[in-house]
Amino acid sequence: RATVCNGHAVLCGRPYGNTTFLGSHDSYAFSSDPLALARDQEVDIPTQLGLGVRFLQAEGHLNDGVLHFCHTSCLLFDGGTVVDYLTAVKTWLDANPNEVLTLLFTNSDGLSIPDIWAPAFVAAGIDTVSYVPPTNPMTRSDWPTLGDMIDSGKRVITFMDAGADGTDGAPVDYILPEFTMVWEPPFDATDPSFPCSVDRIAGPLSTEDHLNMLNHNLDIDVFDTGVLVSDPEDASTTNGVASIIANANGCAPLAGGVAPNFVMLDFVNIGAGMQAVDQLNGVVS
Repeated sequence: RATVCNGHAVLCGRPYGNTTFLGSHDSYAFSSDPLALARDQEVDIPTQLGLGVRFLQAEGHLNDGVLHFCHTSCLLFDGGTVVDYLTAVKTWLDANPNEVLTLLFTNSDGLSIPDIWAPAFVAAGIDTVSYVPPTNPMTRSDWPTLGDMIDSGKRVITFMDAGADGTDGAPVDYILPEFTMVWEPPFDATDPSFPCSVDRIAGPLSTEDHLNMLNHNLDIDVFDTGVLVSDPEDASTTNGVASIIANANGCAPLAGGVAPNFVMLDFVNIGAGMQAVDQLNGVVS
């Protein structure tokens, strides 16, 4: 049995629904070029995972008939094919067998889950390590422990923001509808105090029975044009312990008083995101 899970022995006995994970917003959109204004990260996927990221978010679109992770227009930022991305993730998972990883993908074009998305998971081998909950939706308190997931070999949880409920093709059992199990506060925040409210949620479960995440990504309005881009200049403050904990505390009353499950950041290599997540998990780095 696993004795160290996601870097800490104490987390092996911790339920997934009672654990906080460091997340990467637009994880595919990485560039070290400061003039690449459409970037949201500075380091690649293996490096993000090496920094402690255990929640990867990405947005999928067809580009020349092939599923890519990219912004709404792939001309703004093209992160490459979903198969290549997932293959890199699977390589890291194989090298790190005691880690639980969550994926959150955006399907804003309404692409077929079984015909477009699932083949990429199969090609990369992610389907073989994907967790399928016994009930759908699953309440926050019903998720297994990290140790149980690792021991079973099913340690990747994938949420999809749209279509996984069967509206975009027959359901795929390891690609889970997000909002019936995860609620989100507002995104594209420009206020560094991150005022919290329940912005997106669905399904029969109560808010407290949902998992929840922090969209802890600070944007700037370019010349007051309404065009929002991520703010690397303030990332060291935004991704600091004080800012993240304040946001978590602000959302906690809406989540039954518990810590968020996912803390999603831009520029995960800047600041102290992992330190804040450890604090929320009550573990020592």
